[in-house]
Amino acid sequence: MTLYSQEEEVIEESASGEFERQPVPQSKLKSWKSFLGMYAGEHAAGTEFVIGPLFLTTGVSAFDLIIGLLVGNLLAVLSWRFLTAEIAVKYRLTLYYQLERICGKKLVIGYNLANGILFCFLAGAMITVSATAVGIPFDMEMPKLTDTVPNGLTWVLIVVALGAVISLIAAKGFNTVSKAANWMSPIIVLAFLACGIVSLQQLGVTSFSEFWDIWGEGSDPFPGQIKYTFWHVVLWSWFANAAMHVGMSDLSVFRFAKKASAGWTTAAGMYVGHYMAWIAAALLYAVYLKTPEAQVLIGNGEAPTVAPGPLAYNALGFFGILAVILAGWTTANPTIYRAGLAFQAILPKTSTFWVTIIAGTVATVAGLFPAFAMKLLDFVALYGFILAPVGAVIVFEHFFAKSAGIIPNYAEFGHIRFNKAVLLAWAISFGLFYFISVQFDVFLSFVTLPAWLLCGILFLVFSRYFQKRPKT
Repeated sequence: MTLYSQEEEVIEESASGEFERQPVPQSKLKSWKSFLGMYAGEHAAGTEFVIGPLFLTTGVSAFDLIIGLLVGNLLAVLSWRFLTAEIAVKYRLTLYYQLERICGKKLVIGYNLANGILFCFLAGAMITVSATAVGIPFDMEMPKLTDTVPNGLTWVLIVVALGAVISLIAAKGFNTVSKAANWMSPIIVLAFLACGIVSLQQLGVTSFSEFWDIWGEGSDPFPGQIKYTFWHVVLWSWFANAAMHVGMSDLSVFRFAKKASAGWTTAAGMYVGHYMAWIAAALLYAVYLKTPEAQVLIGNGEAPTVAPGPLAYNALGFFGILAVILAGWTTANPTIYRAGLAFQAILPKTSTFWVTIIAGTVATVAGLFPAFAMKLLDFVALYGFILAPVGAVIVFEHFFAKSAGIIPNYAEFGHIRFNKAVLLAWAISFGLFYFISVQFDVFLSFVTLPAWLLCGILFLVFSRYFQKRPKT
């Protein structure tokens, strides 16, 4: 069995509903090799073509970017290994069923709604990414960094056409989605590597010191952007996938792992996708910034576009266009599928096909608005900030339920559909730190960890107060 067919089997089982409400049996467990290709492919995708250039717009320095990404991605890997994978192999349950046992069915419906909507917005950003490549032969005006609404009829028609095709493929089921992704992933990884190499040649880089000088000591951020420091890069890259690791979403994947050590395979995604691919995409933008067109925009106090299509085309020609289309496609496809599954939990009588079409329609509408892609750094930070604290409930119950004197899986134990302790813990931690972020202009990734910790602590406190203990 190839690495990719193993990957497909793992994801298909986790998404198909098999073992949805029971632990995964020993006969279905997979070795670490089954997860390696999945994480390497999933994290070298459409988002990387946008995130890399956006780092340059924040005026980040060489040390802050290169070392900051090393540290931040390491913290993400450690979170997957010692939190997500550890809990996953102990209980071998999906995130949704684990939450249902703790929170109750009604709260899980609310979580699914939030998750589904956020997935749609992320998929919309990836449709935007692909549209910037499709639009090149049509001489389409590219969205600017500050654009929020569609800039013309050509843009609207291309986004709608792409959204329709991607949604229909996603609606045909996970077999179709995973097979498409498995074929495209190696091409995309190769494209990122090629983009980096070609960009270095175009920049005339022949030594590591010249490579370092591309960012140097940093610069002022572009209009509308904030200045990133070392800690901005570390914390943003750590929590870029907060919903998956500290938010526990990947319990649904790692429940199939034989050992918790399979969590180390996430390093393939972090250092192929969130390191090599981000830096390669940033180099594409560095090349563009040297062009007369970009220099004129900078001279006028405007931010040059970060549209991935033209950047990749400049480096790799039509292979670059193909890579951007495939990268956006392979991210949007499974994301729309996952959004459809989240909505189906709310509308169980609606077929998978139609909930996926609904999710695809929402994603396509979001894709019409370039702001979701142009502000991807902010959106990803918000996504993790909203969903990560929910994972703290699972983590704190796992490690501290006994010492805190609370009953684990209280919704299941007490036959309740709505656990007040969970809702109050999340609402207070989210509300408090979001207020701090907005009121005092604090970078959102700076308060994700405090919000996560507070949610876990409040969950234990409120559980002690609200839980009704059995009479002895």
